Amino acid sequence: MPRYDFRCRSCGATFELRRAMAQANDPATCPDGHTDTVKLLSTVAMTGGSAAAVAPRPSAGGGGGGCCGGGCCG
Repeated sequence: MPRYDFRCRSCGATFELRRAMAQANDPATCPDGHTDTVKLLSTVAMTGGSAAAVAPRPSAGGGGGGCCGGGCCG
């Protein structure tokens, strides 16, 4: 189940909730009972045995190889 970070506008507390994706935008109450909260954008952490492989980007010059892709670096 995904985790979502929230911040309370009343007391400034930052807290995390686990909830279904269908409930991602539902209101949240902070641990101190305040209801004026906002969902924070968070970075995604990759955990586990392996990460997805990233394909190399094609060079801008289209000529192949070299630092600038056109073979002009010597």
